[in-house]
Amino acid sequence: MPYEHSTKKQKPELLDQQRRQFLKLSALGLGGAVSLGVAGLGMASLPLSADTKTVVTTAKVVPGLQLYTLRDLMAQSVADTLKLVAGVGYTQLEFAGYYDQSPAALKNIMDSEGLSAPSAHIPLDVMQKDLDKVIEQAVVVGHKYLVLPYLMDTDRKTIDQYKALAEFLNKAGEKIRSAGMQLAYHNHDFEFVKLSGQVPYDVLLNETDAKLVQMELDLYWVVKAGLSPLELFARQPGRFPLWHVKDMDKAGGFADVGKGVIDFKPIFAKAEAAGLHHAFVERDQTDNRVETIRQGFSALSRLLS
Repeated sequence: MPYEHSTKKQKPELLDQQRRQFLKLSALGLGGAVSLGVAGLGMASLPLSADTKTVVTTAKVVPGLQLYTLRDLMAQSVADTLKLVAGVGYTQLEFAGYYDQSPAALKNIMDSEGLSAPSAHIPLDVMQKDLDKVIEQAVVVGHKYLVLPYLMDTDRKTIDQYKALAEFLNKAGEKIRSAGMQLAYHNHDFEFVKLSGQVPYDVLLNETDAKLVQMELDLYWVVKAGLSPLELFARQPGRFPLWHVKDMDKAGGFADVGKGVIDFKPIFAKAEAAGLHHAFVERDQTDNRVETIRQGFSALSRLLS
């Protein structure tokens, strides 16, 4: 989920139409109609014991939403958008920016809608500039994971840059873990293209401490790179507590979850081995954000049942 490079702006009138549609659904109480009563998987949120720093499993995996999917609506109104998201049935969020809201204000909005945000995407330059502030804000909002979402072109030209990144992530991960949270890295497809004979993603996996740096696996981008998530689970079991669940159309573009060509069933069959705690619906580009998140909730509910 890159922040700006793939942003596809929608026409204001289309956004207004979708927002009105979403508000109407919420007012009618239809959002929850797509809820399928998730039995879920026996893995969950990742609070860390202050004394032992061990993972404590407290809840089952439920469908979450990466808010980058609704970035244009979030820019119009955070409160309205989160109300709409809750109306569909989501209870867990992953933030991609706070949209000029204070952490306390965000927490109040989420509390009023019965939402939580176990994870947030934090750009590399923000982490490097003031990690202490990032941690302070995350504690207020209630995040359990802080995720590096994307590398700019200038940050990934050489394998040595990935080695330096791994060193930084270890240091940042230690600091984040000491605050009771977990650092993770979110992939695209470029991490699987060899540089100087090495696969950058392998460098990140092998040169970071698994206790300090875990992985948010974007299933679409792994498949796009021609790989199988199952291979990664087998190589590094328990290393993938966060997933982005988005589908692929026949041309290799984005599709709503369950409407594309990715066979998710065998992937979710290995969720426990992967260490799954949170699964977030995401679609980078869509002409109907309302339908995308409703379809995503319905399909992911079935996969988790």
